[in-house]
Amino acid sequence: MNSTMPGLVNYSREPLSVELRDVPVPTIGPQDVLLRVGAVSVCGSDLHQWRGSHSWPVNYPCILGHEFAGTVAQTGSEVKAFKEGDRVVSETAAVIDEWSPLSRGGLYNLDPARRGFGYGVNGAMTHYVRVPQRCLHHIPDSLNFEKAALTEPCCVAYNALCVNGRVRPGDKVLILGPGPIGLLCAHMAKLSGAGEVIVAGLPSDQYRFTVAHALGADVTLDSRVLEYVKQTGDGLGVDVAVDASGVSVTLQMALQAVRPAGQIIKVGWGPQPLQFSLDPLVQKNVTITGSFSHNWPVWERVISMIVSGQIKLDPIMSHTAPLPEWLDCFEKMEGGQYVKAVLKP
Repeated sequence: MNSTMPGLVNYSREPLSVELRDVPVPTIGPQDVLLRVGAVSVCGSDLHQWRGSHSWPVNYPCILGHEFAGTVAQTGSEVKAFKEGDRVVSETAAVIDEWSPLSRGGLYNLDPARRGFGYGVNGAMTHYVRVPQRCLHHIPDSLNFEKAALTEPCCVAYNALCVNGRVRPGDKVLILGPGPIGLLCAHMAKLSGAGEVIVAGLPSDQYRFTVAHALGADVTLDSRVLEYVKQTGDGLGVDVAVDASGVSVTLQMALQAVRPAGQIIKVGWGPQPLQFSLDPLVQKNVTITGSFSHNWPVWERVISMIVSGQIKLDPIMSHTAPLPEWLDCFEKMEGGQYVKAVLKP
């Protein structure tokens, strides 16, 4: 094994501060594995860090990539559950305080000490990555690495809609923002029995709308969203509105579109201040729920749903490419030509 390898490094807060660099192959501790990366998916957060538009702290320089799967290449002295050659997919909580009350209760995704791959510690847009064994899940030979790398965004959507959300059969669900997470939220809403799933976006989102329909969306809208909502059903609004965009205007639209006693699920990040009143939240007795990341039981459930085919990944897998073609993938995801691009180091 060489002592260095190429890695896609985010080296500064300044926009476009991402480049391929020679980086050292990581050393591992007793509870870690050295993972040979089989595939790593590009996330919207990678694009935000590339553009310098993110709203979370980054430990620069840092190798990007937190949606990944691969093969165990080496194990630490205390690793018992995994061996060299095992095919695995990794969670994102690279660093946690295992003794915090949240971690001990299984909610390590909410532990204040949590730091993730790709911003807190080096991620997987490279050949090898150091991973704590507690992050790993076995995957069967029938699941290729490209699809396995999409487990993480599926877990984000599952946690939002199926754990923190309360979608019931027959519900009307509005998804604001047809990015990868919004599209997977639409898929989870339909799998949960939603009667009508509405995906709203911009006129430039036509390709993503075709993907939305392939994942179970009933209606896609690029304008007049509130007018449509008022004309459907009893006119009081949707049962659940999902803000998968993160900009202030989409949260305001969710607040206008949701029915009294309904629920808003906010899964999109955004640093903008709110520029509107929250009085409708009070007046309509609406529940607003944040949803962040995922934990072990979510991963086990989602992996089984991917393997069985219940979760359909083909519609969102737009392109696979070798690591040196990262920039083309970033640009085409940002431009809406790709939903998800997967890199194969």
